[in-house]
Amino acid sequence: MNTSYITINEAAVDDSKIEAAGTLLKEGRLVAFPTETVYGLGANALDEEAAAKIYSAKGRPSDNPLIVHIADWDALGLIVKEIPPQARLLADRFWPGPLTMIFQKNERVPYGTTGGLETVAVRMPSNRIAQKLIRAGGGYIAAPSANTSGRPSPTQASHVLDDLDGKIDMIIDGGPVSIGLESTIVDLSEGVPTILRPGYITKEMLEEVLGHVEVDQAIIRSDSDIVPKAPGMKYKHYAPKADLVIVEGKSSMVVAKINELVQMKQAHGLRAGVICTEESFPSYEGGVVRTVGSRQDEESIAKHLFAVLREFDDLEVDCIYSESFEAPGLGQAIMNRLLKAAAHQVVKIDHKGVSKLNRIIFVSNSGTISGPMAEGLTKEKLKGKEIDVISRGLVVLFPEPINQKAEAVMISNGIRMDGYRSAQLTKEDLGDACLILTRTEKQKKTVLEAYPEQKQVYTLCEFTGEEDTPNPYGGELADYGRCFEQIERMVDRMIERLSMERSI
Repeated sequence: MNTSYITINEAAVDDSKIEAAGTLLKEGRLVAFPTETVYGLGANALDEEAAAKIYSAKGRPSDNPLIVHIADWDALGLIVKEIPPQARLLADRFWPGPLTMIFQKNERVPYGTTGGLETVAVRMPSNRIAQKLIRAGGGYIAAPSANTSGRPSPTQASHVLDDLDGKIDMIIDGGPVSIGLESTIVDLSEGVPTILRPGYITKEMLEEVLGHVEVDQAIIRSDSDIVPKAPGMKYKHYAPKADLVIVEGKSSMVVAKINELVQMKQAHGLRAGVICTEESFPSYEGGVVRTVGSRQDEESIAKHLFAVLREFDDLEVDCIYSESFEAPGLGQAIMNRLLKAAAHQVVKIDHKGVSKLNRIIFVSNSGTISGPMAEGLTKEKLKGKEIDVISRGLVVLFPEPINQKAEAVMISNGIRMDGYRSAQLTKEDLGDACLILTRTEKQKKTVLEAYPEQKQVYTLCEFTGEEDTPNPYGGELADYGRCFEQIERMVDRMIERLSMERSI
């Protein structure tokens, strides 16, 4: 496919170019265009086949809903079952602008646009190019960010060209966007208004209009089983090609830790990137360092974040370390994007400068006996701790449930692993705040050979000082029981050691 590329000045929009782009949309084709937030990939929202082309071009999961863009208030009533009073209040304050609202859809909106949901997300952008294109294209444009799914969102047309050249019909270059983060999404379809994705419109701004507003916990959790009611809730998003880790804690300690991590990577012949602010930039001693703005100006950080993530792709770094930007206002939205980009890999530094673990991985061969036993026990004993616990296998040809005898022993001890399926250990599971515990020395060697940069790789025996028991596979139920009891002793010793070391 030949992708045409046109330039339009927002201050003096060329209507003939807009009409040409609108015609493409009416024909069921794809046009990328600027909004005030990020560049969007547009298709006719009421044409299910056109919406399907968006998923295909982006490589986007089909259950990830699209946002419908409109240019007039009256257009809203034609695609939703009802308009709650809160919607009018929010629209009077924030539309046109970077706010998306979720409603119960009517029959005009195909399920192909909503990801199979009975709700539809709607927004009215303030960018003049976007407004004119929506009208020229039929009034309803489905438009997620115009990037390959999972990649950093595009804040200028060149980013769209990098990802989608040859996959879509047209790119409209309207210059750099003004905000740089996607719109805030608030769910008005049931009960209390709830933020599903933070953005430029903050919780405090919404509460000035509506009173109480809730925040969906999926914004800050790494769960993969949630049903995505809005874009960006379920899947890894905004990710650069290199592995990204966030370092969180007191500023001086964060800088020291990142310098240490960069030095370690360089010792292994790897090229490390650093994301920091103008204030901390002079304190970094190595690596490829890029600033995203000033902590005194959150909007500058929001505007440059995605561009910096993409720049690291061009610089071909092997890993990236980023400072944390948690703060009131836009800080929540910035951290939401960073956490998604990092797949929730966070190194937490306490007041003494000690790294906090954020993940424990139990590694075995098949991932069906000792791994899930250790995972289930540890999760039960660390309830309330902000730490991810998983088990992985080294030889997993296809996902399998937990061994039946192992499951029976766990259930008899009050631990359930409903829905568990074994999974192969991959690079995406790893990180600097990760502890890997294998069952055997051979497994440990395999992990270290595959991932030599990993620091914390031990056998359960050497980490806990406990002796192991034979693999119960093929044995009697009592053999599985003895294995469970020994693993529980190991888990108890592991937690005791981690607590003493202030790692959890």
